[in-house]
Amino acid sequence: MTSTHSTPKKILHIISQHPDATGSGIYIQAMVREAKSTGYDNFLVAGRGIDYSDSADIDSEKSRFVRFKKGALNYHIPGMSDIMPYRSSRFGILTETEIEKYEAAFAETVSRTICQFQPNIIHSHHLWLVSSLVRRLFPDIPMVTSCHGSDLRQFINCSHLREKVLSGCRRIDAILALSKDQKREINRLYGIPNDRIVIVGAGYNEALFHPQPKPPPSPVQLVYAGKLSNAKGVPWLLQAFRLLTGQTSLPKWKLHLFGSGSGEENVRCLDLARALGDAAVVHGAVPQSQLAEAIRRAHILVLPSFYEGLPLVVLEGLASGCRLVVSDLPGARELLGRTGFNIISFVKPPRLYNTDQPYPSDEATFIENLKMAIIKQIKAAYDYPSVDLSPFRKQLDAYTWDGVFKKVNDVYRSYA
Repeated sequence: MTSTHSTPKKILHIISQHPDATGSGIYIQAMVREAKSTGYDNFLVAGRGIDYSDSADIDSEKSRFVRFKKGALNYHIPGMSDIMPYRSSRFGILTETEIEKYEAAFAETVSRTICQFQPNIIHSHHLWLVSSLVRRLFPDIPMVTSCHGSDLRQFINCSHLREKVLSGCRRIDAILALSKDQKREINRLYGIPNDRIVIVGAGYNEALFHPQPKPPPSPVQLVYAGKLSNAKGVPWLLQAFRLLTGQTSLPKWKLHLFGSGSGEENVRCLDLARALGDAAVVHGAVPQSQLAEAIRRAHILVLPSFYEGLPLVVLEGLASGCRLVVSDLPGARELLGRTGFNIISFVKPPRLYNTDQPYPSDEATFIENLKMAIIKQIKAAYDYPSVDLSPFRKQLDAYTWDGVFKKVNDVYRSYA
């Protein structure tokens, strides 16, 4: 794509949930940071629930929030995933009136911001209600939208909202996809032409995630970072670790769980973690700098998720010199390539129904396969605590936030 237009000077960034705590939150912060370093003037509109704390990474003078559990929005902020790391509602159970109030609140905040800020381009996140709303309200402002995968699952699960979503999303100028597989899904589900879907990927912060000398592997340190939920595969991961307890032939190990959840799924994960005794530590949600420090010290990163657009935490773990135990998903394969498999164990995920429920007949096999993959990497980490990242240098260089933003900026220039 080429353009004779001048580079836009002002970007309005929009996300309907917290601009932190999740992969999309980290993504939007990176876009604002990289855009600022490139010379753009930025403004952020985001959702804000009662659990949100002001972040040093968010410029309060250049941001505006739609607040939930306040005024007309007397319910918790709806999350793009049904289980969020903070108190949230589910789109699938919101009433028609609640959806109307949701859209009205974002329409008022975005309209007021556009009137004052006068952006040259809008960059929204998630192919969902707010992106569709903004496109309908402001059809003449160039607009790009980043897909994160959770929006596709909402589209599948909430059939009653599809028409509302499609009415605006199909008219967005460019969709930024995380992977080839995701591009195919966007085309299939939304009917958006492939020439308007650009693969830009996701990135990691190389200032935080980089190799450092690993501690002695006694015990071998393992990290999981993400939501404590079924969709992330955490209960089955913890059951796999339960099978490792008491195995005297296995080097000593310790599992660190970073992240939080809500509801019954969170309770189940915490119960399973407690059953591991001193072998597991639940750290909860922590600042990214603290998480990065833990990953740099870890020998192994585990991600047993049932679906991921492009697993950002895998990039962070790999860049930090970790061995990996990850679900064999298209996004992970595209990201990691097909080299260096001695430090990576791919685990076949279970078959799913209702988009995120594993078939009971597949659960025992999934747990056993996780167990065997973990054993393999624990033994390897004990013998060789440090890993050779040279087979992955090409992937790591391509997925820094600087590298990702160069591709996003090319899209900005094409439409504004």
